Amino acid sequence: MVRVKHTHYSDLLRIGVPIMIGQMSTIVMGFADTLMVGHYGTDELAAAGFVNNIIGLLLIGGMGFSYGITPVVGALFGEGKTHEIAGKLKNGLFACFCVGLLLILLAGILLLALPSLGQPDELLPLMRPYLFILLLSLLPQTVFYAYKQFSDGVKDTAMPMWIMLVSNVFNIFGNWLLIFGKCGLPELGLLGAGIATFLSRFLLFVLMAYVFHHTHRYEPYREDFPKSSLSLADQKTLHRLGWPVALQLGMEAASFSFSVLYVGWLGMASLAAHQIVITISQFFFMLYYGLSAAVAVQVSYYRGTGEVEQTRKVAAAGLYLCWFIALLEGLPLFLLRDKVGFLFTSSAEVSALVAMLIVPFLIFQVGDALQSTYANALRGMARVKAMVWIAFVAYIVISLPLGYIFGFVCGWGLVGVWMAFPFGLTSAGLLYYKEFRRWS
Repeated sequence: MVRVKHTHYSDLLRIGVPIMIGQMSTIVMGFADTLMVGHYGTDELAAAGFVNNIIGLLLIGGMGFSYGITPVVGALFGEGKTHEIAGKLKNGLFACFCVGLLLILLAGILLLALPSLGQPDELLPLMRPYLFILLLSLLPQTVFYAYKQFSDGVKDTAMPMWIMLVSNVFNIFGNWLLIFGKCGLPELGLLGAGIATFLSRFLLFVLMAYVFHHTHRYEPYREDFPKSSLSLADQKTLHRLGWPVALQLGMEAASFSFSVLYVGWLGMASLAAHQIVITISQFFFMLYYGLSAAVAVQVSYYRGTGEVEQTRKVAAAGLYLCWFIALLEGLPLFLLRDKVGFLFTSSAEVSALVAMLIVPFLIFQVGDALQSTYANALRGMARVKAMVWIAFVAYIVISLPLGYIFGFVCGWGLVGVWMAFPFGLTSAGLLYYKEFRRWS
């Protein structure tokens, strides 16, 4: 066990807690979506589950690409070269804009292919308009990520947190208005949830852009922004760092999102239960992400200052904190597993399936914390190439096939699909850990 100074814990919490709060607010938004849509109708909940998994996979890819900005900005911040940061941000914004357009194209292809993906025919009329409106939200969300990673890199994680809180409150209120038709507005059901999500993501981008370009908070960086220009070298660096992380996160998310195809074969009740536990799992993951993102910031900072020996201690502190969070959250969830499903739906069948899924879900928290921490530590070290093959082996070679084998060959059904996740996540975590030790 690595000996860790208490200052590493306090630094990670200072940087990571605002990220955690911002991400928790996003998860609260997901909870609110699932709760409101679930109480509107089971068919709507099942349709939302499928579409949200697909769009979530694309968004995670966009977020992962933007992660390439953090080690670049963080290292410059550690070296004291703040005058160079604005140029990196401008190049990051352009790169993320292009990636956002690519994500829209991919989502459009999925929209056209929707009838051939083997989902229940009665859900397609609900899925199509919902997928289309969420497709439009990919661009503003992806450009927002560029601003956010810049802020994280200069250790100002509080401002994105506040903006995400405002946006998510707006989304929840919009859901209430548009799903159920309140205050004279039409009752749009699932489509209303999609419209509220699109507007909240657009607001997210507008607020963050306004804060950077029109307030005193980022004035030291904004002064150099007009003078900076797009650079082929910077674009190459950002794409070299961004795409491996995007692919790594994309394959990790794919092990969950593509499993929804398996779950769809089991029927609407399984699909609804899968969506509920996925929503719960996102809450856990985003807490890990908050601390792990702080690990990336601190590792990149120490890389910039030349104190590479501190990077191992930072990563170890992050892992211990993530495991502590898993224990605090997991125990009450296990004890209340028979009641959790009823928070989202009145269906006893769906709630019983949710209770069954809680056990494999809790098992994989150890591996999830491990892989999240050391993937971000590698990101902070700007050593991301190996993350691609590790993710491929763990999530595509191990997790996805095991989901089919456990679920259908062994006949374990929905629980079998979920029992594959601990194998994939733990394998990834151990391989990331080994790779990080090699470079640190």
